[in-house]
Amino acid sequence: MLRFIVRRLLLLIPILLGLSILIFLWIRALPGGPAQSLLGERATPQAVEQIRHQLGLDKPIYEQYWAYLRTTASGNLGISIASRRPVTTEIRERFPATIELTVAAMIFALSIGLPLGFFAAKRHGSAFDHLSLVGSLIGISIPIFFLGLILKYVFAVKLGWLPSDGRYDVILDAEHPAKHPTNIYTLDALITGNWQAFWDAIKHLILPAIALGSIPLAIIARITRASALDVQNEDYVRTARAKGMSPHVVDRRHVLRNALLPVSTIIGLQTGLLLSGAVLTETVFVWPGVGSWLKDAIFNRDYPVLQGGILFLAVVFVLVNLVVDVSYAIINPRIRLS
Repeated sequence: MLRFIVRRLLLLIPILLGLSILIFLWIRALPGGPAQSLLGERATPQAVEQIRHQLGLDKPIYEQYWAYLRTTASGNLGISIASRRPVTTEIRERFPATIELTVAAMIFALSIGLPLGFFAAKRHGSAFDHLSLVGSLIGISIPIFFLGLILKYVFAVKLGWLPSDGRYDVILDAEHPAKHPTNIYTLDALITGNWQAFWDAIKHLILPAIALGSIPLAIIARITRASALDVQNEDYVRTARAKGMSPHVVDRRHVLRNALLPVSTIIGLQTGLLLSGAVLTETVFVWPGVGSWLKDAIFNRDYPVLQGGILFLAVVFVLVNLVVDVSYAIINPRIRLS
């Protein structure tokens, strides 16, 4: 197991190196540039050249990449052109918001998707099974931004039950300022014992978490159903039932545990994707996470933010997949990784 983990970590080096080259070349292939974004459309050619010289953009492309590689290898992801702040500082401020939204979305997806898929498999061919399939198809097909706007209109505008955007109530925070040691608002409220701030953070999480978790929910439900159907027909499941074991014991020990193996892969991949930045959800709900940050960086042609931010998210995605691979041996003892 240890050799497998070390081998996967060593594979990160060529993967990230190749990714850094692709990101570097892709960003510089975009039309326009940071000088035009900073100075505006009426900038003089002299002012544009001066900014390019200050940022080192007038150097040969290989010199720019080598400088970028050296700073990145030292743990420095550069300075944002737009805000003039270190990229690592902005990641520390924004990534906790994305983590909080991702965890909430996956809790929503798992709490509904796993039982929905399992019970659909147990009632294969019934009306419940067909309804679950139709519902999962709708969940996969509906665009996130459209679902987000519908949720905002119904629950925020019409009913007024939930806030429509942001992470906290500005008025409430002004009256009773909350402390944010980790910048994960729900966790911070629990740590400080501020239950009013905790409920406020939960209310702001509900709508974006539902919108972001709709696609993972549909995928998890479909994979759980298909996996449970396959496991139910295995010889060891029929043998356990023939021995007179309780149906609940058979479902828990044999069916559900073995069916979770392919489901765990989907859960890991979906979690990695959501952590990589939910651009549409964060934009619709004005959520200050990594996705909206990178979206703004694209419009501003902020090279350091795009290079450092995408590279950071690539590391997160690969590490999440490593955790998924290691979890195989924990979920299913028949699998041994060497």
